[in-house]
Amino acid sequence: MSDSTRVINLSAGPCSLPELVLQEASRGLLNFNGTGIGIAEISHRSPEFVAYINDVASMIRIELDVPPTHHILFAQGGGALQFSTVVLNLLARHRLLHPDLLDSERVMDYVLTGWFSDMALNEANRMGGGRTNVVVDARLYSSCGKFDNIPSHEAYRFSPDPALIFYCENETVDGVQFSDSTDTTSFPFHLLPQGKGPLPLVADYSSSFMSRPIPHLADHAVIFASAQKNIGPAGLTVLIVRHDCLVDSDAAAKLGAASIPYTLMYKTLADNGSLFNTPSVFAIYVTGLVIRRLRDLGGVVYIDAVNKRKAERLYAVIRDGEAKGVLRARVAEGKGRSLMNVVFDFYDSEVQERFVSNGEACGIKGIRGHPLVKGTRLSIYNAVTEDQVNTVVAYMRDFLAQHSASCVR
Repeated sequence: MSDSTRVINLSAGPCSLPELVLQEASRGLLNFNGTGIGIAEISHRSPEFVAYINDVASMIRIELDVPPTHHILFAQGGGALQFSTVVLNLLARHRLLHPDLLDSERVMDYVLTGWFSDMALNEANRMGGGRTNVVVDARLYSSCGKFDNIPSHEAYRFSPDPALIFYCENETVDGVQFSDSTDTTSFPFHLLPQGKGPLPLVADYSSSFMSRPIPHLADHAVIFASAQKNIGPAGLTVLIVRHDCLVDSDAAAKLGAASIPYTLMYKTLADNGSLFNTPSVFAIYVTGLVIRRLRDLGGVVYIDAVNKRKAERLYAVIRDGEAKGVLRARVAEGKGRSLMNVVFDFYDSEVQERFVSNGEACGIKGIRGHPLVKGTRLSIYNAVTEDQVNTVVAYMRDFLAQHSASCVR
């Protein structure tokens, strides 16, 4: 197998995985770590797999500098399942801390910057057990009423003692991401409520996990990330959960909290080393291979620098396209542009379709925008190489040269 037989996969997920990892994984399907048993066949309780899953957790802890106050857990399902699970677990925690409060007095804070954080809010409203507060809605700070920006810090209004505070670090549909600097497009950690004990801060890192260091990681109660963007196949979610969120949900239920299924309790996962029931064995295996390769290349600091170079090359072409009146970036400069999902629109819908179809003919796949918002989306997760991005840039420049004359506005 070689690059010549594979296309450039810019899908938003499931997405590209490193070719060397795929080759090693194919061997593991036949013989996992010299056991003579394939990874899809081996018992999840075998000494070999138990050692492997512990090693994966250790690599994540080292790469992201996860403190000993937090567990690293592996859950089945995707990130959307955590929209429900964090509500159940964090409301149980809050019930134990404040048993006399009415449900109407339990507040869940949501920061809305895109489609997925809005989906999480809707799930919290659907589940009940507390009321929700929209800390900020980015659509109110958009000239067209869309999720196309990270609002400035002065727009945020956190509750004084919420049961949870939810944000999505990178929005794949909309191409919006919090900055890792201290500018106004960063997450406003300094505005979070203080003096009420450990913060109930929850972050969805599904589409940017292991792409760069996580700011203020120790201040988070829960960080979750579905694997299929940057680190592995679909079906696995990595959790980083602080100790005080591993609550006795049965005790909380006696006080009026909702009962939590055993497999959705963070405490169950922690008490059983993520092996209470059969986990996503193959997905964990591939995730371990991906993280080991990342570590050997130089870790998240190395890949962060690579990702920034990749994004800048694409945004430079987009600036040229904007200057020629052919296209426009969905997110303006300085408004929270994603390093993972570069989203833009051609003014002419026929040109838009031609860009996608011609790209696919050239072996550049998965660039059509999300069905909800249309347009073009180039997802440049960790496994997309700089050489592949250079190929995409060359294609874009050639396409713009051919179409700018007829599309000038």
